[in-house]
Amino acid sequence: MKPAITPNDVPTAAAMAEILARASRRSEIAPFIVMDVMERAARIEAAGGHVIHMEVGQPAAPAPHSARAAARRALDHGRIGYTTALGLPSLRARIARHYGETYDVDIDPARVVATTGSSAGFLLAFLALFEPGDRVAIANPGYPPYRHILTALGCEPVLIETDAASRWVITPEALAQAHASAPLKGVLVASPANPTGTMMRPEALAELIATAEGLGIRFISDEIYHGLDYAFPAATAAAISPNATVIHSFSKYFCMTGWRVGWMVMPQPLVRAVERLQQNLMISVPTLSQVAAEAAFDGAAEMEAVKHGYEANRLILTGGLPEAGLPEFLPVDGAFYLYADVSRFSDDSAALARRLLDEAHVATTPGVDFDPHRGQHYLRLSYAGAAEEMREAVERIGDFLRRG
Repeated sequence: MKPAITPNDVPTAAAMAEILARASRRSEIAPFIVMDVMERAARIEAAGGHVIHMEVGQPAAPAPHSARAAARRALDHGRIGYTTALGLPSLRARIARHYGETYDVDIDPARVVATTGSSAGFLLAFLALFEPGDRVAIANPGYPPYRHILTALGCEPVLIETDAASRWVITPEALAQAHASAPLKGVLVASPANPTGTMMRPEALAELIATAEGLGIRFISDEIYHGLDYAFPAATAAAISPNATVIHSFSKYFCMTGWRVGWMVMPQPLVRAVERLQQNLMISVPTLSQVAAEAAFDGAAEMEAVKHGYEANRLILTGGLPEAGLPEFLPVDGAFYLYADVSRFSDDSAALARRLLDEAHVATTPGVDFDPHRGQHYLRLSYAGAAEEMREAVERIGDFLRRG
């Protein structure tokens, strides 16, 4: 017979409130610091300050005219309903065609999955490819949500240190060494990379994929900055191996961050797994965004003009920052980021970024967001804004550093 519950067994109101307010352990991940910087900058702007935004990778230009016009037509047409979980067939076919036009590789549209931005792509890929406890290698420094999402899903992100000798990318030797210490189930690389802006040459990417597959390690390629390449053309993993998972987005090259639409190219045997996940987690990607995304490919000339603006901004920073007091930064091959060494001024990049924002009204992202080991010596600067703001930023940064 079950013993009766006594008053002593019932939690007090205060204890119950504490229990109900307690978040899950899997939610105890680090914040995405750049979003906190944006919030701090917004408070300064609300008080009347003029902040130059170099903290977030967000293009200043709008989505292509063709994308906006297509969205307006869709709205005027009337009902915007669900699509299938994998996405509009016409969008998936257009994305597949893009691979032929850009990389000269034939992709079956059946392998293409529309996603709610690349962020959903990472979530879907990690769920489809890995089990809790699996070890997944990522470059350090690297995009913070890689490790945060993996951690929330119960996986173990394995940070592989990169440096000038490796040109800030994972090498086959480093991958094999990490795998030998404890087996890896996956590796994720980005080229162009965030926060470094560095890129992998096609032969280096091919060698790394071959090493991974030879060791039984699944390969994920983050290609959301493709198209924004200045040193040499970016290579897609989809042209190298049908077993690679490719994650892409309309956010960066096509200037569609707020539309939240991207895509994946999956190995054919795994498409159904991703479809099941998408059906249950998202149902489908917003239809209006998919319509606009398909039309965005018609705005390539417009987007190339935007890219030339980034190239000009890149020259403003690489030419002006050394004179301002920041002569050391990583190779600026692609994307729209410059990762600057600030160790001569501070060993606390978070504090330096706060002061730079509060005193000079220039918002940057501290390197500790991207590198928990050496990031205290770096700041990431985005040059996706307007040229006049980049010039003003160089002046403000120089004045700030000279004041000490």
